[in-house]
Amino acid sequence: MNSISSTDLISLELKDKIAWFTINRPPLNILDLPVLRQFDRLLNTSEIHEKSQVLVIRGAGEKAFSAGVDIKDHAVNKVSETLPLFHQILVKLKNFPITTLAAVHGMALGGGLELAMACDLVIAETGTKLGQPEINAGCFPPAAAALLPDLIGAKRTYEMVVLGSILTAEQGFQYGIVNEVVPVGKLMDKVNEWCEKILEKSKVVVGLAKEAVNFSTGLSFSSALENAEDLYLNRLTKTEDSEEGIRAFLEKRKPIWKGC
Repeated sequence: MNSISSTDLISLELKDKIAWFTINRPPLNILDLPVLRQFDRLLNTSEIHEKSQVLVIRGAGEKAFSAGVDIKDHAVNKVSETLPLFHQILVKLKNFPITTLAAVHGMALGGGLELAMACDLVIAETGTKLGQPEINAGCFPPAAAALLPDLIGAKRTYEMVVLGSILTAEQGFQYGIVNEVVPVGKLMDKVNEWCEKILEKSKVVVGLAKEAVNFSTGLSFSSALENAEDLYLNRLTKTEDSEEGIRAFLEKRKPIWKGC
């Protein structure tokens, strides 16, 4: 595995078109300001954009994906930097040009769950606890308040954001927060399986499909359809991979993607 960046806080490694991003703060992988600053910088790494088709985010150790943003960094003298920086990271993930996948185990609480939900896909190990307990510390999670209604509806969002309810991985799957729940010890096997599915697709076409899906969230059907049609006619059809995909289908062979 090719290590691009490694610190005592975070590691970023590239292998076979997959970028592995590990929060290296066990046992709880707390997201304090130094971690967030490093996270933000690493998302701008050119090698990820140029050489990868999937970005996997995971937490080191056995106990947690991440238990969230450091409560000390919510203090009045720090929160004006912490909150905008964290939200900038989430927006970058939502708009990232390749597929993002959160590999979740142990705990994904507060900002940890918000980080996972900003990814395109979430795979969780059974036994994982998912929740937004910020209300118990006298605050609320802005990103969860923005992300959850489209994912799970207003009523369930109220449970999580206002009541601080904690979900199991299986409940997260039922609600639509998690794509798949896997047995303990099988998380990385399943992550690799999903990555292989993504790597079989055209990078440029997947990027356009992601853009269409993200733009459509919360819009009326007619507005979402108009945007998706524009992406299809004015950008997708101008790619070499789109032409190759059609030819390969008609010729009954596997496509040879160029990524453009």
